[in-house]
Amino acid sequence: MGGLGENKMHLFLLFFFLFHLAGSSEISGPGVVSGLVGGSLTVQCCYVQKWRSYKKWWCRGAEWNNCRILVKTNGSEQEAQWKNVSIKDNQKNYTFTVTMVKLTKSDADTYWCGIEKYGTDHGAKVKVTINPAPAETKAPPTMTSHHSNARADSINLSILLPLIFGVLLLLLVAASLLALRMMKQQKKGAPAPRRGPLLCKPDPTANQNLSRLLPEEGLHKALLL
Repeated sequence: MGGLGENKMHLFLLFFFLFHLAGSSEISGPGVVSGLVGGSLTVQCCYVQKWRSYKKWWCRGAEWNNCRILVKTNGSEQEAQWKNVSIKDNQKNYTFTVTMVKLTKSDADTYWCGIEKYGTDHGAKVKVTINPAPAETKAPPTMTSHHSNARADSINLSILLPLIFGVLLLLLVAASLLALRMMKQQKKGAPAPRRGPLLCKPDPTANQNLSRLLPEEGLHKALLL
């Protein structure tokens, strides 16, 4: 009895495996996709024409029977979305696309592209890996920017120096004119040179005439006076 039960179990597993393989031929996916942390990824799954109007879904989980459906279409081409995952069916090309955005390390897992139908759904396994984003590095300053800064400084100096010299020249001319004007004013207002007192010299002829006119006694008194 034990051997018969084991045989039935093996036949059941073989039947299930063959059934799953037959079902998986109705839908196919990329197998493995990868994305970067903070980025996005796209998964495109294909199906045969007869499943065009059926609902399509995106399921997460390594076990087919226990995976959790995240998003599912309503049988049309209208896009469906849940959190950072969206799904859209293109019934003209018999493909549906799943997009995952704002990826994190925790999004790495086993997923399934699926078609909902009566009985057992069709599905294709997709392994999603998430890689760390490359570190951003600041580029060192280039020689070109160095040269451009030096050139700008030289241009500024070539403009400023003539202006400074021009201002100094104007100040020098103004100072010279002011000094010249002050010198002219001093010359105009200077008093005439002072002369010494006039010294009167006695006229010898006048004394002689005076002695002739006056007698000696009167002359002597006149001299005393």
